[in-house]
Amino acid sequence: MAGPDTNEEIKSTAQVIDWLSEGLQNLLPQHVKANLNKVGLAGHSRGGKTSFALALSKEITTTLKLSALIGVDPVDGMDKGKQTPPPVLTYVPHSFDLDMPVMVIGSGLGEVKRNPLFPPCAPKGVNHVDFFKECKEPACYFVVKDYGHLDMLDDETKGLRGKLSHCLCKNGKSREPMRKFVGGIMVAFMKAYLGGDSSSLVAIENKSETLPVELETVEFHL
Repeated sequence: MAGPDTNEEIKSTAQVIDWLSEGLQNLLPQHVKANLNKVGLAGHSRGGKTSFALALSKEITTTLKLSALIGVDPVDGMDKGKQTPPPVLTYVPHSFDLDMPVMVIGSGLGEVKRNPLFPPCAPKGVNHVDFFKECKEPACYFVVKDYGHLDMLDDETKGLRGKLSHCLCKNGKSREPMRKFVGGIMVAFMKAYLGGDSSSLVAIENKSETLPVELETVEFHL
C-alpha cells in the first residue's frame, strides 16, 4: 500500500470485515466454526494507522463489532503536521474514543535513520509513542529494544519492495526474534481480551516469561 491518502484502505478494510459473516465459513474445514462475536483488528505501520482510523471512524462502520485493536509500530505520516489523510492522532492524551482494549507495539529503532538520505521509517511525533498516549483504558504498550520497523517481516521478502525492506529502515541484527515476539504477544493479548485467559499477558508484564527480545518499555493502562 502506498500513497498519501489512506481513505480507500480504510474502506477496503471495512469491506473485508463485512465479508467475514458471509464468506469466511465457506472457506473453513467442516469441523471448524467461525466465532464472529469477537473480532480483533490489527495492522502494521500504515496498516496500523488504517486499523485505528477504522476503529475510530463514525462515517465508515462495519456490520461486525470490533472487540480488540492492535497497532504494530503504527505510523500516522511523515512528521507531526505532515500526517497522511485522514489524520488519526490528535495530540490530546487519552482522546481515542475506542470501546475496546488496545495494544500498541513499538520498535526501538523505528525512529532512527538508516542513513542521511532516507527519513526514519517510524518518525517521532507520528509513531507508537503518540498512538499509545492517546489510548484509554484498557491498553498495553510494548517497545522492543534494538529492533526496527520492518523486523517483524519474513527473513526473505521477494520482489523490489522486499529487497527495499532490508535497505530503507534501521534494522536489528536479525528478524526472527522480533517476529516471534510480535506473533506471541498478539496471541497473548487476544487470549486475554477475547478468550478470557490473561495468564500469558500477565507473565510478560511480571517478567516471569522468557522472551526472545529485550523490552525497553512495558506499560499497562488498566
